[in-house]
Amino acid sequence: MTSQQYPTRLPCGNRVLDLSRTHVMGILNVTPDSFSDGGRFNQRDAALRHAEAMVAAGATLIDIGGESTRPGARAVSALEELERVAPMVEVINRELDVVISVDTSTPAVIREAARLGAGLINDVRSLSRDGALDAAAATGLPVCLMHMRGEPGDMQDNPHYDDVTAEVASYLEQRMAACAAVGIDAGRIILDPGFGFAKTLAHNLSLFKHMESLYRLGRPLLVGVSRKSMIGQTLDRPVEQRLFGSLALAALAMTKGASILRVHDVAETADIVRMIEAVQTAE
Repeated sequence: MTSQQYPTRLPCGNRVLDLSRTHVMGILNVTPDSFSDGGRFNQRDAALRHAEAMVAAGATLIDIGGESTRPGARAVSALEELERVAPMVEVINRELDVVISVDTSTPAVIREAARLGAGLINDVRSLSRDGALDAAAATGLPVCLMHMRGEPGDMQDNPHYDDVTAEVASYLEQRMAACAAVGIDAGRIILDPGFGFAKTLAHNLSLFKHMESLYRLGRPLLVGVSRKSMIGQTLDRPVEQRLFGSLALAALAMTKGASILRVHDVAETADIVRMIEAVQTAE
């Protein structure tokens, strides 16, 4: 089930997403230091095999990231990020029938990824880096705007909200206005509440509970909670034991209308999506 307040056809480069159904986005971190799978897929052949496996398991989007955004992550140069991301965009676009999302805030990466076949720009900084708005506008691609305060290195330093859901909505509304100012139409925008980014456990749980209120902004939601610390803190589980918590939140996000679920465990999540769809479409 997804929220139907917007057109369901979303052009993503040379492919199209049907937003009348929930999609599974597989995470492909081509970095040495991501919190869950850092270093596992930062060699081209291994990364391509992993992308192939995720598509076979049911992913309709692959999200390629060349800069870790875990709490405390170090910054990387634009050149380093580009050298990690660009070859993977090129080979996946050539080899697989899947929408390629690029998890980046860097204007040079945005432009080059679009040239090589990316279909979506997924930015944890909501296009706030210098030049990012213009770069995204020039690509003509849809963009995903995420809520975060500060930078990954300091975002968890005592975050405070009077009303976390209202403040997340206000921030995303402001970033949508910034997009409109450079010609990025609202129809090209996806929103991400930013679970785990500048939020305590209490903030994350409350935001998830009240997620439906974000639909007043009139845009589809991407939800990324796979293996995150909100699960570890709630269930007292290390990263490698957070599958069941991740699946519980994926199912709940889907019933709350999320259009895209960004996950590490694609096969398991795809089964949940199929099962819920079967029930929801039964007579």
